[in-house]
Amino acid sequence: MNKQSSFLENINSTWTLFLDRDGVINRKLPNDYVKTIPEFVLLDGVCEAIEKCSQIFKYIFLVTNQQGIGKGLMTEYDLTVIHNFMQEKLNHRITKIYHAPHLEKEHSEMRKPAIGMALQAKNEFPDIDFSKSIMVGDSSSDMLFGHNAGMKTVFITNGENKDVVCDIAFENLYDFSQHID
Repeated sequence: MNKQSSFLENINSTWTLFLDRDGVINRKLPNDYVKTIPEFVLLDGVCEAIEKCSQIFKYIFLVTNQQGIGKGLMTEYDLTVIHNFMQEKLNHRITKIYHAPHLEKEHSEMRKPAIGMALQAKNEFPDIDFSKSIMVGDSSSDMLFGHNAGMKTVFITNGENKDVVCDIAFENLYDFSQHID
């Protein structure tokens, strides 16, 4: 393992995992939003990855920008239905879900790459240590969110070669989960 990824060797039950949703947990819809349960398709290996991560990390949080709500394409209730379905599929292993319904142009402190959702989690779970936290995502805003909060960052490539600043990259969440223990 290279020097950048050596933090993976030190993960234990005092660490916290932050996950993006679309492109990490479920299939991302190109130029669209997951608005209904039939549109929510778990990516291969996600259930196994979440199961393993839940045995290692103290907390697992989902932090997701959901501007489809701000655009009026879906409601808070629609999102709750999708997240309840997701939690059922993942055996309720996600500690808490945070979302930002704001439009990008609003520049909300809750919307990634701003760290409002991380601060909200820290407020509700004061023992979170951002220096012992990992943000896993598939976009540059996810990586900025992690960096801005002082977390380690894991970029999910989904088979694409993107130029993103991160601590380490893996093809998918399952691949990441196989490198921690």
